[in-house]
Amino acid sequence: MTQQRSCRGHAVQGVLLLDKPRGMSSQHALQAARRALGAAKAGHTGTLDPLADGLLPLCFGAATKFAQRHLDADKAYIAELQLGIRTTTGDGEGEVVQQRAVPSFDDDALRAVLDRFVGEQMQRPPLHSALKRDGRPLYAYARAGIELEVAPRLVRIDAIVPLERRGERLRLEVRCGKGTYIRSLAQDIGEALGCGAHLAGLRRTRSGGFDVAQAHTLQAVREAAPEQARQWLLPVDALLAELPALRLDAAHGAALLQGRDVALPPGAAPARSGSLRIYGTVQTGTVPIFLGLARWDGHLLSAQRLLSTEELHAQPQAS
Repeated sequence: MTQQRSCRGHAVQGVLLLDKPRGMSSQHALQAARRALGAAKAGHTGTLDPLADGLLPLCFGAATKFAQRHLDADKAYIAELQLGIRTTTGDGEGEVVQQRAVPSFDDDALRAVLDRFVGEQMQRPPLHSALKRDGRPLYAYARAGIELEVAPRLVRIDAIVPLERRGERLRLEVRCGKGTYIRSLAQDIGEALGCGAHLAGLRRTRSGGFDVAQAHTLQAVREAAPEQARQWLLPVDALLAELPALRLDAAHGAALLQGRDVALPPGAAPARSGSLRIYGTVQTGTVPIFLGLARWDGHLLSAQRLLSTEELHAQPQAS
């Protein structure tokens, strides 16, 4: 039975850690969660391929203003490689283009191969990817039979840990920086092993400071009462936890919200320049709440991305 969603969309704001199901695009998962929460405004922090499952942070209301910053967050994945088979897409959806025998190798030989891919290196993005050329995703060209030369890009891989080997299937944990394509990594590892490979399965387990163990399934979000699902939302500033925080008094907070640069007294000035999470009070409450993002240049505090009046008053602390 379909439940009625009676909450006002503009009041729904925060970050939902979703365990995206396999077979669904990030956009479809986002819209399904938005409808379940009754939110008017929603966005995600970077796509997860339809064939992948796992952690997908979703932003609602004021949190969408800070979604872009999470694109640069480090990620962790569990990848399953099918050795001996190359496909047109680099994953299980593509057509088989080559099959080779998988050579014998021990743990030391595998470790030596994996170590070659740890660190900063140039990686060529897969042709079947959402990376855009002239406004069109690369997969659109590939599906149309148009071959493009894709320039390699600098990526950073922090660790590759072998987890399990069963026959011609190899499971790995990969910890990496932004922009790393695990499909390309799987293919490259297969070539280095002398047999080729494609990515048979992928699960994102971490994104920035978030872990998939904290996430909720889309089925649970859909089936929960609206009040319960909204309790799973993390605060609007959850995506900015790595930034230092600064609390302003009422006068300085009001000035910043009005778009004015703020000079701070020596005792209140941040030790270093850069972006800051800003907190202060508003007229409807005496408890400091999140005001937005500002930058300190060593002399003045200037607004970068602030919450609107409506978004400020929608925070639970301000009620």
